[in-house]
Amino acid sequence: MIEKADLNKSEIYTLSIRLSTDGFSFSVFDPTETNSTLLYRKADLDADLPLTANLDNIFQETEWLARPFRRVNVLVCGKRFTTVPQAYFTPEEADTFFYHNHSKLEHEDILYDIRRRYKLVLVFGIDTFAHRFLKKQYPAAHFYHQASPLLECFAAKSRLGNTCKLYAHLRKNAVDTFAFQHGQLLIANSYACSEMIDRLYYLLYLWKTLNFDQENDELHLCGLLEGKEQLISELRKFIRNVYIMNPVENIDLQYITTCE
Repeated sequence: MIEKADLNKSEIYTLSIRLSTDGFSFSVFDPTETNSTLLYRKADLDADLPLTANLDNIFQETEWLARPFRRVNVLVCGKRFTTVPQAYFTPEEADTFFYHNHSKLEHEDILYDIRRRYKLVLVFGIDTFAHRFLKKQYPAAHFYHQASPLLECFAAKSRLGNTCKLYAHLRKNAVDTFAFQHGQLLIANSYACSEMIDRLYYLLYLWKTLNFDQENDELHLCGLLEGKEQLISELRKFIRNVYIMNPVENIDLQYITTCE
């Protein structure tokens, strides 16, 4: 937990909320300073309550969330997202693109985020009632999928050197993957997995599919890295250059400001 913010000055700060079925995170940033986290809190979910009821409880218990902020970013985590080339995308077809790759769920709103720098659109789903609740609290809030700040972060790092790079962001029940060739995005995907052996399988399968070089290209890991020693040991049997990024956690919240 980080507590450095003077919330009497909330109007000059950016509030970022990470929305996940595993829990919520709240971060307050000073937009005038790079990666300046003034406050960070994490809240667990009560599995017996709906997502919106959990949100309502947290907002009732946390007085400062009702304060005005310069900007509010809501980061939706999960594997229900897809990428569409910007040239082929129209807002009216967002649902069509999304449900081409995902099965339909009840009470789900489909949102999108245009990444003009990469000429693609991230289309993603969010719980309808959670969406309405947060829009009521913050009418001007900006909604993103977690893939957006990760894409911005990894794309910038991938331009260093001349090797192809695969980035893997590990979460409790999933791994998000982004591959680049000389700064150009090749693939962005998410796989549902929590066990080391499954993470190993997906990463090596993707590496082989991309035809990356075992001796020269690079694999970078970040996120929830519990038990990383065994995973890295196994990966290095097949890939020479395996690295852990620093910081290993909350990198998406730190880079969400690059989505503004």
